[in-house]
Amino acid sequence: MGRHSSMPDAHGSAAADPRPRPRGRSVAVATALVLAVAAGTAFAVRSDLLDLGDACGRTVHLDVVASPDVAPALRTTADRARERNVTSDGSCLDVTVTPRDAYKVADALRAGKGAPDFQVWVPDADLWVRRVERTARATRVSVAGNIATSPIGVAMAPAAAKGFGWPGRTYTWTQLTGAATADDKVRLGAADPARSSTGLLALTKLAGAARGSGDGDTRAAALAKILSRRTSDSDAQLMETVARPGSGTEEGDPRRNQAVILSEQAAFAHNAEAGAGASLDLFYPKDGSPELNYPFTLVGEDSLTTEQSRAAVRFMTLLGAPDGRAALAKEGFRTDGGSSPDAVASRAGARSPQPYAEPTSRPPTDEEIEKTLGMWTITVQSARITTVVDASGSMANPVPGRGQSRMEVTKASMLAALSTFTPEDEIGLWEFSTLLDGARDYKKLVPTERLGDRKGSGTQRDRLSAAFTSLRPVAGGATGLYDTTLAAYKEATASYRSGKFNAVVLVTDGVNEDPGSMSRSTLLKRLEILTDPERPVPLIAIAVGPDTDKDEVEQIAEVTGGSGHQVSDPADIQQVILRAIVEAGAKSG
Repeated sequence: MGRHSSMPDAHGSAAADPRPRPRGRSVAVATALVLAVAAGTAFAVRSDLLDLGDACGRTVHLDVVASPDVAPALRTTADRARERNVTSDGSCLDVTVTPRDAYKVADALRAGKGAPDFQVWVPDADLWVRRVERTARATRVSVAGNIATSPIGVAMAPAAAKGFGWPGRTYTWTQLTGAATADDKVRLGAADPARSSTGLLALTKLAGAARGSGDGDTRAAALAKILSRRTSDSDAQLMETVARPGSGTEEGDPRRNQAVILSEQAAFAHNAEAGAGASLDLFYPKDGSPELNYPFTLVGEDSLTTEQSRAAVRFMTLLGAPDGRAALAKEGFRTDGGSSPDAVASRAGARSPQPYAEPTSRPPTDEEIEKTLGMWTITVQSARITTVVDASGSMANPVPGRGQSRMEVTKASMLAALSTFTPEDEIGLWEFSTLLDGARDYKKLVPTERLGDRKGSGTQRDRLSAAFTSLRPVAGGATGLYDTTLAAYKEATASYRSGKFNAVVLVTDGVNEDPGSMSRSTLLKRLEILTDPERPVPLIAIAVGPDTDKDEVEQIAEVTGGSGHQVSDPADIQQVILRAIVEAGAKSG
């Protein structure tokens, strides 16, 4: 096939799975990537012929950061390109690959401070890219396609696997983890879902399965609590906890894991290093395995030169060529257009009838990911949160398209959020308007106490549920925002509980309307005085509806180390609370 005049030279084969993305992207360069990968490359796919130069005069340099598991395969392809003088638009391709944890890269890109020191990012899962995309101030990122995949399962030491009937017996996720954690039958470890794609995707899958029952949120939180007791900071650290088969000392060590939640590629790498006598056996749950998908991502496209963007196209086509796919397969990855997964799966510890060749499970939505992260944050640390809800007259206004008032939808969303907290969490409730309790604009309805504590014939959770349900807008009531905010924050800082995630969650549908209250500048100064980095109590302020001032709630919240948010529909409050808890928890951690 002839060369297209607008494409970089070298035909290279198509990269694995350049999937169209359902989310909108104003990404001219990324579109060019997809078109370049898809167009006119069949010749190289058939013959693996690459444009090779005799010697390098000009060189185009590309910096790539990649998840540590996939970085070696990318480096192999980069080194081969350098050795063969592979060119892009006549310039020799010089690619440097640096391993870097995906969560660290995502945090840096979301901060949006300064130009990144790389042009391409290959995280192990696109959930990190989506988190960057949802952050307004973040560096722009654009996904061109996925270069590899690896399903997630549960690996066990041979003795433990035999006790679970491996390989002949298959389980769902809840069956397998439930059986493993029941009465501490097997010590099951996982990587921190706040830092690990494998841990987060597996926990999201488990939480979704658990929520299929009537008490699903409670079951999901209980499972998260069990997993949190044996959580490692990273996938690499998790693998160091695995007890070596045949080592009586390690197998009997309570700090060592007999089973771990990990990717097929991680099991492959472990078994390759450990050898036949110390290999792990891998279970693939029959209700579908979540999947790592390694998106090839262009970073800071606005600042890329044409030469750099075309070099990125070139490198991606190399990764999809036979040699590139072989380098990935050698490290234990699956690739589209590659051979059957049998060889990789077998070396990872798979055997029939484990469903290792079955389709992976549906990718989780952003909402499901955020809900899982929120649950994890408050489950691991336990929370102490005072919720403060606007009860002014405007909360009786209807929500467009819902046939319910702002207050009714707000209550339903707050009750849904309440269901994600565990009995160990401490939650309280205030309401506010103006002159609601004598001269005060606020009223303390339920003190901030442990949800599992007995209160008369019920629990603190029952008491809170009843109080949320009974909230009513105050006819003619205005919004006493400033005095209430200061009072709630002052009490929360005074009653700080060490070892817990302390916060105030404030929901309002308007700006301050109390003419006798302090000014905004005075409120900010007094909040700043109360804020103590050693005893963090972030304020999470949520502005509901068109009558609010987003800048105001952001300014008030951020002085405490918290965050301000604006939603048009009160039904979004639950998701915002959980997302804000994740972000605030990350700052305090």
